[in-house]
Amino acid sequence: MEEEKPFDFLRILFEGIIAGGTAGVVVETALYPIDTIKTRLQAVRGGGKIVLKGLYSGLAGNLAGVLPASALFVGVYEPTKQKLLKLFPENLSAVAHLTAGGIGGIAASLIRVPTEVVKQRMQTGQFTSAFDAVRLIASKEGFKGLYAGYGSFLLRDLPFDAIQFCIYEQLRIGYKAAARRDLNDPENAIIGAFAGAFTGAITTPLDVIKTRLMVQGSANQYKGIFDCVQTVVREEGPPALLKGIGPRVLWIGIGGSIFFGVLESMKRLLAQRRPQPSQNSKHD
Repeated sequence: MEEEKPFDFLRILFEGIIAGGTAGVVVETALYPIDTIKTRLQAVRGGGKIVLKGLYSGLAGNLAGVLPASALFVGVYEPTKQKLLKLFPENLSAVAHLTAGGIGGIAASLIRVPTEVVKQRMQTGQFTSAFDAVRLIASKEGFKGLYAGYGSFLLRDLPFDAIQFCIYEQLRIGYKAAARRDLNDPENAIIGAFAGAFTGAITTPLDVIKTRLMVQGSANQYKGIFDCVQTVVREEGPPALLKGIGPRVLWIGIGGSIFFGVLESMKRLLAQRRPQPSQNSKHD
């Protein structure tokens, strides 16, 4: 197969950044209250009650991180996916999608983790503004405080990104082959919803552990990932690892629908606006 030209790589990167950033901001704004409830459910210990006020607490600061993180993820994922699809045989396309999702997740984690730490501390009422959160976390816990739970974040997000995008891409390939046509926006949204909900459900225990590590602050009641798992199971029982599964599946299912629907719409819009090339690049 013909090698991809540098211009094509830059175009795919640019379009991925624009489409990913737009999709990330839309879905985060729409579903932030559900995410806040999920975080509070997971953070409360024992039989404590959750507070339903301030469900948009920390949204503005979170969007400042979500925009570049989503843009970076899709900006890395799209060209990586297309390069790997050219390297792997067609029957191994799932490996290309899994790998590209993991690589995109690693790149985005550098922005996602500090954003998530600040967001969850605000959602649980520890801070009232993103600026204060960053300043106080850095002064009390050092720079590493902004990356609290980084290991557990990767433990959750790398499998999540890889599995979700792989399921989404593989379902699209199968559907397109059966329908013998391109998918429309509602179809992309439905596939995105299923991929998100399924992946969200099976990664809930990882999400609970990540939340506990990120919101503990300087108290350090958990020494690490394994200590956190053991403590939660010992003190609250194994079902505690599934705390927030309802809001999480709802949030990520609806989020997957919105994200992939907006993403594909933006990719199509950008493709229509680009100069007509001499040869059409093959996507997916």
